Amino acid sequence: MAISWQKSIALLKEHGLLMKINGDVKNDFEAVTYDSRKVATDTLFFAKGNFKVAFLTDAIMNGARAYVAEREYIEGNTIPSLIVTDVQKAMALLAAEFYDNPQDKLFIIGFTGTKGKTTAAYFTHEILQIATANHTALFSTIDRILGPKEQFKSDLSTPESLDLFHDMHVAVKNKMTHLVMEVSSQAYKKNRVYNLKYDVGIFLNISPDHIGPLEHPTFADYLAHKLMLIDNSKKIIINNESECFADIYERAKRTHESKDIYIYGRDNSQNQQLLDLSFSGQADLNMSKLIVTAKNNKVKELAVSGQYRLNVPGDYNESNAASVLLATGLAKAPHQAMVNGLEQVRVPGRMESFSSKKHGMIYVDYAHNYVSVKALLHFLHTQHPQGRVIIVLGAPGNKGESRRSGFGQAFTEEKADVIWLTADDPQYEDPQIIANEIAEATDLNVVTINYEMDRPQAIFKAISMSTATDVVAVLGKGLDPYQKINGVDTPYIGDMAVVKQVVKNLEK
Repeated sequence: MAISWQKSIALLKEHGLLMKINGDVKNDFEAVTYDSRKVATDTLFFAKGNFKVAFLTDAIMNGARAYVAEREYIEGNTIPSLIVTDVQKAMALLAAEFYDNPQDKLFIIGFTGTKGKTTAAYFTHEILQIATANHTALFSTIDRILGPKEQFKSDLSTPESLDLFHDMHVAVKNKMTHLVMEVSSQAYKKNRVYNLKYDVGIFLNISPDHIGPLEHPTFADYLAHKLMLIDNSKKIIINNESECFADIYERAKRTHESKDIYIYGRDNSQNQQLLDLSFSGQADLNMSKLIVTAKNNKVKELAVSGQYRLNVPGDYNESNAASVLLATGLAKAPHQAMVNGLEQVRVPGRMESFSSKKHGMIYVDYAHNYVSVKALLHFLHTQHPQGRVIIVLGAPGNKGESRRSGFGQAFTEEKADVIWLTADDPQYEDPQIIANEIAEATDLNVVTINYEMDRPQAIFKAISMSTATDVVAVLGKGLDPYQKINGVDTPYIGDMAVVKQVVKNLEK
């Protein structure tokens, strides 16, 4: 792994990013990084993000041979530099080249959407693991799987470009042939995936989320960055039940021929004349039965038609599964791999259930925005009409402020019975104030709200008040092992571990 000074210049010029060249470097760069603590001899250093000049000084002391930045720094005058219009784009280009363009050696499937990305990515990974004899990598919100013996927890849905291409390189080294990845709107807004092309891009859905001063200023900006996946994918799969479907479909038609666009939806959904694949399902609290029908020859060739058993409850997951069947069909997975994969798949932290003797069924799920909470509440009420639906939920601090009113709206529209508002990564905000904002958006004539800012205690109180006919759902964190408090990742055992402890103590 290496990249030369001249190759770096050529790539930056090719993409119109290079403004100025200072100095010259004869030897190849043997390392690339944006973290001054990881700099060694012959490193190309990127000055990006919340950059402090002290980082550049440290990088030079540690052996940086040159740096890339959007401005010149007096402190960096002792080494050559490349001054660019956008350091994030530059980093993505040079990272891909440094790691020998691993993206060209993988069949890459990318998922975007407000909800369902992680679930759909896991469905796809399970099927392709069967189809490729365990040669499929996964980059998800939960895990990054680079090979049979290389799996670790993710810190971002879509990692920084240097980390992204490094991990792709490792996956290729581990003989992976396919990659399934989540593609967040922030990945495009921050240019983490600049110039990366996908073999298949899937647009699951969109609704207002990630809107705030530190994320997207408006819904239009959020949608605009989601749509970038369409521009950068060879084949496109679109959910016809998504909000803004007309805009999404129009964007796809602008950049792709009809043979490369696949539209899917329920048998009774809108725009039936556009469907390439239709599906119907029947879900209960444990599993869904799915019937899929190809509507034309281009889908019939993918061998996706048939009946499936989906080992993840929730009628909303049937739509995720339909998109996955199209994606894996385009990856040439055999039909039996699809059948087996959907029946066997397990998604950590997504609709994980625990049955108690005296306190009903308890679920842990990552639902963390209006559309996912609304869908889950509707499903639980449908499947559990007799008892109460009791929810434990919080909202993160210093991000996604629009979620708070969205939660209140979902609670009201779907008539949640009892809500315990609690903490969920409050960061630098007071979790009680966040909870008050959620409550202000909730019709208290419809929903009963309780407050407990200690999350394990909130889970305890919710389960304690439930009876054998009730259902409790603990939402938002899934398997997240930390609470983010005042900039510190404070260890947390996870919602399901708390649930099991509570039930054990209550039912001794």
